[in-house]
Amino acid sequence: MQNLILRIDRPASGGQFIARHEGKVVMVKGHVLPGETVEVAIENEKRDYLSAHAVKILEPSPQRITPPCEYFGICGGCSFQHVPYDMQVNLKEDILRDCLKRIAQMETALSPSLVSDNTWHYRQRGQFKISAEGFGLHKKGTNEVIHTSTCLLMDPAINTYIHQANGLVQGRRLKEFHITGGDSLVAQIITRKNALSPHEAEDLASQLIDAGLSGLMAMIGDSAPLSFGKTYMTTGLLHYTYTLSPPSFIQANWKLNQSVVEIVRDSLPSLHGRKVLDLYAGAGNFSIPLAGEAEVTAVEGNPYAIEDGRRNLEINNITNCTFIRSSAEHFRPDDHYDIVILDPPRPGLSYKVMIKVLDLAPERIIYLSCNPATFARDARKLSVKYDIESVRMIDFFPQTFHIESLAFLRLR
Repeated sequence: MQNLILRIDRPASGGQFIARHEGKVVMVKGHVLPGETVEVAIENEKRDYLSAHAVKILEPSPQRITPPCEYFGICGGCSFQHVPYDMQVNLKEDILRDCLKRIAQMETALSPSLVSDNTWHYRQRGQFKISAEGFGLHKKGTNEVIHTSTCLLMDPAINTYIHQANGLVQGRRLKEFHITGGDSLVAQIITRKNALSPHEAEDLASQLIDAGLSGLMAMIGDSAPLSFGKTYMTTGLLHYTYTLSPPSFIQANWKLNQSVVEIVRDSLPSLHGRKVLDLYAGAGNFSIPLAGEAEVTAVEGNPYAIEDGRRNLEINNITNCTFIRSSAEHFRPDDHYDIVILDPPRPGLSYKVMIKVLDLAPERIIYLSCNPATFARDARKLSVKYDIESVRMIDFFPQTFHIESLAFLRLR
């Protein structure tokens, strides 16, 4: 088909926007805004929709702003830098509402969104790719690495380190570098089998630590990881001390994460004598604050997160929380739980986990989602037994299309 001239209607999940051509939906990729007139190139034609990408903005929205990052449109990380922040929030709320209506078949009013005070430099974890030029990020839609001197989403301490250490990774057969900040910077390097000998890994670790890390883990193919220095950082989680190693999951927007944890804790009734099951528990992001009163079972498949979680229990002198190493799918509950916390990855709950939760029939479910479409699908399945008390959008990732949500569900 020839290029089309279309008017952008509304946002869709995944950073796309919806337009129409002769009554047919057109899913448009690109940095566009509702109300704009855009020239698009058709990429694919399906039975009930067309997919396209924006070629040229013919009539820009008066709300459009100039992106501040020199890599915008090249790097695949950000997609909303051309959108004022209040509009970013509104677009994400619209997408969440649409998913609930269209997929879950629920007309649900959203509670006030949780948004970031800092819409730049909020990330305390970065995952960098490594090329011949040093640290970089993937070029949009490809595996090509573009060298970036700075990232406007990263904590300044991470940007400073990446700049200082760039020469140390040039010319080496490394793939990825994951860095996490707290009271110190810790990192892990990931590379192919035989890319580094143990001696080379030790030499590189020494240089990277001298440049400003407190510790490093080297993941060389499928070999056992090598550890150098102090390989966990320490930060605060409400009034608790929280430690984490590089292979464990951490919510990159840690400041906003603490607000979410506080809402979860404060929104629950008295937890004294209650039993909580925290599936996908990580290192205890929710388990530790709730274990101040409740008896908590924390289920997590990542062995490094289990080690971090048990260290966190010891540091905080918590005795009524137990970490169990298991996937959510293979965990076999042998008790009744009053509250179940769900924080699954983007695919949402598997069939096994959904059946498990419905069979457990806890009085309350707290569901933190990073994908509005799979959350809406799961909410519909849970609706056979549960009503949604509240749901809200969480903007952990300003300047990007990523949407998280927090829902409280009650057993009927």
